Amino acid sequence: MTNCRAIAFVSVLAAVLLACPHAQAADDALYEAAKKEGQVVWYTSLIVNQAVRPLVEAFNKKYPGVEVKYARGDSGPNAIKVINEARAGRVEGDVFDGIATTAPLLKAGLVETFTPSEANKYPPALRDAEGRWNALVVYFLTPGVNTQLVGADEIKTAQDLLNPKWQGKIAWSTEPSSGAPVYVGSVLQTMGEDKGMGFLRALAKQDIVNVDATNRAILDQVILGQYAIALSIFNHHAVVSAKKGAPVTWLKVEPIPAPFHSIGLVKNAPHPNAAKLLIDFLLSEEGQRAFADVDYLPAMPSVPAKTPEVKPEAGGFSANFISPATAADNIDRWVKIKKELFN
Repeated sequence: MTNCRAIAFVSVLAAVLLACPHAQAADDALYEAAKKEGQVVWYTSLIVNQAVRPLVEAFNKKYPGVEVKYARGDSGPNAIKVINEARAGRVEGDVFDGIATTAPLLKAGLVETFTPSEANKYPPALRDAEGRWNALVVYFLTPGVNTQLVGADEIKTAQDLLNPKWQGKIAWSTEPSSGAPVYVGSVLQTMGEDKGMGFLRALAKQDIVNVDATNRAILDQVILGQYAIALSIFNHHAVVSAKKGAPVTWLKVEPIPAPFHSIGLVKNAPHPNAAKLLIDFLLSEEGQRAFADVDYLPAMPSVPAKTPEVKPEAGGFSANFISPATAADNIDRWVKIKKELFN
């Protein structure tokens, strides 16, 4: 029996020793191929000073010899840029990211499949089953309230938003990818069609104020007391402002829509190996921790945000993740419902 155990132990040890060099060899092969390409072109909608430059610096420290050239733009324009390059037969971008970038590129057939080495650390809701995209950073859209105008226990559920005292005192953004339409969609997905439409019709009677501005700008108006409640803001923005002394907090009131930046590889990318290396790094635990360091919310569930409770894992709330495919299939209807009920 002792000999059998010894043989088994040696076999397991040998397997481990053989597996590790093999994995390292695969990484080294990709890095060597990336170095031969020399550069990668990244079309990003992340904030340059806050995120892109620190992330590029971390990538270059780990992988010297691969230059990262980035161009910052909003999600929609970035998608249009990739599509126009493909139509012209002059593909220049290698990597794309954004909340609303992936869906039109999927529709146009301009996304190459690639499975990052740590993809299994993301739940199915945050990665494409076919390997065309993976969540990069996440956002949680919750109500944000002025604590001088809203009591601590006045709003605990979505039904509390229907209290007549809040009529005309609630605002939201009209922006499609992270504003009112996404909230409408999340209500329908989480409550069901009949119950959800009933809630939305009741909410419409509250005279929600449509604001053609970003969620951040609306939150600032709530802080100033112009509105008591911002229905759907990025919850970490409220944390940042509260730490500076602003009279604001966010509420764990569901439904909580969770759109996210997804990242992918451009089809026929001129630097495919360097692109894969960059994507692999950004989606690795190391890369995700670099996002947390610059106050973004890492998509990898095991990596906490700088303020951990803004993510479901530490905050104890449920979020409704909205994938690129879900948004693409439903956004027109959500916009239509929003216009019919709330304009």
